[in-house]
Amino acid sequence: MIRLISKTMAVLAAVLIFVPQVQAKEVRIGYVTTLTTGGSLLGKQMKLAVEIALDHMGNKMGPLDAKVIFEDDGFKPKIGKQKTEKLIQKDKVHFLAGYIWSHVLGASAPVALKAGKFFISSNAGHSLYAGKKCHKNFFNAAWENSQTPMAMGELLNKKGVKSLYIMTANYAAGKQMVAGVEATFKGKIIGKDLTPWPSHSDWSAEFAKAKAAKPDGVFIFYPGAATAKYLTQYRQAGLDKTLPLYHVFSIDGANLPLLQKAGLKNVIGTRQTSFWSPDLDNAQNKKFVAAYRKRSGGIYPAFYAAQAYDTMFLIKSAVEGVNGNLKDMDGMRAAMKKADFPSVRGKFRFGKNHFPIQNFYEREVVVDKDGRWAVENRGVVLKDHETPYVKDCKM
Repeated sequence: MIRLISKTMAVLAAVLIFVPQVQAKEVRIGYVTTLTTGGSLLGKQMKLAVEIALDHMGNKMGPLDAKVIFEDDGFKPKIGKQKTEKLIQKDKVHFLAGYIWSHVLGASAPVALKAGKFFISSNAGHSLYAGKKCHKNFFNAAWENSQTPMAMGELLNKKGVKSLYIMTANYAAGKQMVAGVEATFKGKIIGKDLTPWPSHSDWSAEFAKAKAAKPDGVFIFYPGAATAKYLTQYRQAGLDKTLPLYHVFSIDGANLPLLQKAGLKNVIGTRQTSFWSPDLDNAQNKKFVAAYRKRSGGIYPAFYAAQAYDTMFLIKSAVEGVNGNLKDMDGMRAAMKKADFPSVRGKFRFGKNHFPIQNFYEREVVVDKDGRWAVENRGVVLKDHETPYVKDCKM
């Protein structure tokens, strides 16, 4: 009897060994962005870009169906954290992505990483996560906050700017913008105002100080809907006639239609820096821009949309790298580290901190052949640039 039981158990064990593992039929991606408040101008661009990316990959990532669950962070860290927790606990997502704002990311990323999820920033380039807080499951599909203003500092040097007045939003990203431009600008910074964010709406005091200081230029960081208010008051104060404006993350495809409608012609000819431009000459970028403009009624995508689109193809590369085996975290991580997917920015690579090493360009605000305001690439400012915070990453 004992021998019979032993034989039976051996047979059962053999059967269990050869029972195929049931794999997931879909990959679930939680995408947190801003879909209400003034920040929705940016979040809606990202959402549309994600939907276009899904169309372009046939809603498939390797053998799996791709499902994206969008959540609105309401422009608030507390809400962003709550939505991240909901996506993990209720929706059982495999990836967390999106996140426009550094302060929202700062509240949300620890939750996802503690839960063992991959966390991919489609925009916020929080410097701490490029350095001291780098993590094996944290990837950034955009840039680190200081890089774009570092490119701006180099551009200002090339333009012969000797003195600069800085105005920026007073939150994590704004402070990192200041640090970035200060790191490379060789002239003198003769004034600096970090204004409350997002509540500040009257810059008359700051403009009076800038006018009195008589700098060669003014550098700003005011993303989203705030830009129109700022530029209106800038013109009303008469500064557009005397002080050249340089900007990062402030004027792009997301808000140029609003600025054009408001007749704020003082933005035409202004210069900015970015890792991407809608006129970059590569096949994936042309495909993306054409699809976006078709879906948006002719509006150009901003870099927010470009990053969101790339995020989806980065995730796709992870899923394909393990043939849909979502339990293989090591395999998916290794696949993403290769950055082997068609990117709208062309070829780039990840540093050891999982932040991109990439080019940064000078862009000019122009009027296109159809009379629509847009940005155009004016050449490389920084080539294959890596965030300086990588030195603090112990990964």
